[in-house]
This record gives sequence, structure tokens and C-alpha cells, in this order.
Amino acid sequence: MSLLKTIDTNPSTAPRESKPLPERLIAGDPAFKTWAQDVARGEMIHTGVWEATPGETRSIKGETFEFCHILAGVVEITPDGGEPAVYKAGDSFVMKPGFTGMWKTIETVRKIYVTVM
Repeated sequence: MSLLKTIDTNPSTAPRESKPLPERLIAGDPAFKTWAQDVARGEMIHTGVWEATPGETRSIKGETFEFCHILAGVVEITPDGGEPAVYKAGDSFVMKPGFTGMWKTIETVRKIYVTVM
């Protein structure tokens, strides 16, 4: 097992396709694609590429820490009780454990994610 992992930002494998949970859907009809690429530390750390079409959903991190790097598209994230932040291609951000708020995909977004549970 190599300790170096290159993330394929344009994977040719079939993604896992999904939709938001009904209780988290705010507006639109967003669809998600996930290309999981690495798992480490006994399922505690997940890395891959995720894509979403336009729409608005509730984001609830629970105990999960998530680092995101936007490859394409535009999103607006509004923490509960906070101001909206817009992220586009080239931007990176972290959602810490306990984060709750609104995730609005303005233009279909593709990101690299690293989650730590």
C-alpha cells in the first residue's frame, strides 16, 4: 500500500449517484455524484471528488470535519446565524464538527473533499 495518493479530479469510473435527504432539501432538485478515492485510519478519513447540480440543502456536519477544494462551479454557504460565503474554482474551506447551515449550489460544483470522523 502506497502512502502517497494522487486524487483524480476527472475520474473515468462510474460515480455513486444520490439525492439529498428529503428533510434537508430546501429548494431545487439537486443531484450528487461521488467518486470515493481513498479511505484511511479504519474508515475515519475519506477522500474523493464530489459534484452537485444547482439547488439548496441543509448542511449538517455532526462530528465530521470536512476540507473542500472547489475545482469548478460556484457555491454559497451560509452558517446558521452567520453571513453567506461564496466559493468558486480555486477556493478552499473547512467545515468543522458541529457546523450547520445552508449549502446553495449556484453553478454545478465539483470539489475535492477530505472528511475526518
